[in-house]
Amino acid sequence: MEEAFNPNAPAMMPENREIKAAAKAMLSGRWTNPVICTLLYVAITAALSLLPSALSAAASLLVAVPLGFGYCVAFLLHVRGEDDEDLITRPFLAFKQYSRYLGTSLLVTVFVMLWCLLLIIPGIIMGYAYEMTPFIMHDNPEMSAMDCIRKSKEMMRGYKWKLFCMDLSFIG
Repeated sequence: MEEAFNPNAPAMMPENREIKAAAKAMLSGRWTNPVICTLLYVAITAALSLLPSALSAAASLLVAVPLGFGYCVAFLLHVRGEDDEDLITRPFLAFKQYSRYLGTSLLVTVFVMLWCLLLIIPGIIMGYAYEMTPFIMHDNPEMSAMDCIRKSKEMMRGYKWKLFCMDLSFIG
């Protein structure tokens, strides 16, 4: 008997090792700009953390958060095959929609903190639930922050553990 279609069932996802192999293949011969982009992002966020504590917190919120969203979008566009020459400056494009990215990131932070009040583990789990928010925001500029967050939760249903394991695979 044929199995009935279940619209709520997760699509067949490749194994994490297959995803990593595909990413390596995609970067083959195209490492320079992604590395420069990453080093620039790390340098800016590290420099902000060296400021005195209150100033560091404010600078991180006002600069590093939108820059982090822009960094995510830069690599999304890189994966989609967009011109590599713009990769280094793409993270800064988030500042064109500054209030939208800042507001959304504040909402995500508040939600994760509220979940962390229950226990740390629920906060971590919900942090993974909100991981797709920057990508959804980029692809759907008409969507509100709450709609992007809800959509991210829906997309990550059944995939949070897979992403967590993928993150762990990069240690070392």
